[in-house]
Amino acid sequence: MRALADQGVLIPAAGGAVWRTGAAGVLETALVHRPKYDDWSLPKGKLDPGEHALVAAVREVREETGLQVAVGRRSVQTRYTVRNGPKRVDYWVMEAVGGSFAPNDEVDELRWLPMPAAAALVSHEHDRAVLQDLARTDVPRAPALLLLRHASAGNRSDWDGPDETRPLDRRGRAQAATLAAVLPAFAPVRLLTAPPVRCRETMASVAAATGLPVGEVPELGEEVFAADPQAGLAVVQRLLADPTGLTVVCSQGGAIPSVLVALGVRWHDAAGALWPPSAKGSVWALGGRPGALSADYYRDFAADPAADRHAAERAVRS
Repeated sequence: MRALADQGVLIPAAGGAVWRTGAAGVLETALVHRPKYDDWSLPKGKLDPGEHALVAAVREVREETGLQVAVGRRSVQTRYTVRNGPKRVDYWVMEAVGGSFAPNDEVDELRWLPMPAAAALVSHEHDRAVLQDLARTDVPRAPALLLLRHASAGNRSDWDGPDETRPLDRRGRAQAATLAAVLPAFAPVRLLTAPPVRCRETMASVAAATGLPVGEVPELGEEVFAADPQAGLAVVQRLLADPTGLTVVCSQGGAIPSVLVALGVRWHDAAGALWPPSAKGSVWALGGRPGALSADYYRDFAADPAADRHAAERAVRS
């Protein structure tokens, strides 16, 4: 028998475990009926060429359900074989925040159901694994903080002026545009940035896409953080505990890994535990609190989804 990887080209797809709070505070999820297959499933679909799985997940949920969602934590990945070969589906937990369903070319019915009823109705066992993850109570459904490192700004040695004034380069401007296209899907309510120009320019794109003002958080700039790391960590802990909604903070490589380590985040690869990474233009999605923290790393929203998933699996949730 051939291995799964030899049975055909991998078909990447993505979807959402969409939830809302129903009557009496009961957790409900949206299931869709697809007449083509006569099945009940979670909304999902194939990635477009060059599309990141998260972008595809939001698009497919919108197309199949008509719902507007706020992206939460990354959920499970399912793998199974279809007629055309092996299929991989990356899921995210998503809160329904608007919109309404109307029958369309792919879906003719949507039902909101509590978890036990949803698990009984879905047609495929792999969907039950996603529902089980949605029902977890040991980790939050959504991050409270996106900790973003500024986009590419060239080399410090090539810049004649003060380092604080070093701007984004061409690659950095492209990274900032990608971030501006993706981060609004997390429905942030607050944007903060460290003082350097490269941080401000990275956040300017996100601000333009969300319509939110950008505040300053000097405690998470490299120099201030190095002088008083406890002050920077206190800001992060306060934002993690803020019940009013998600905050995006743009900081620097001299601060982000130290904050993560202080929160209990560890990084593993074949060589063992390493310092948590913080590539330029990358995002850490953090939720919960130290000791019960959900930490997920997005190195590049334009990256190969398989590589991004592999990266996420190496971050230990402490």
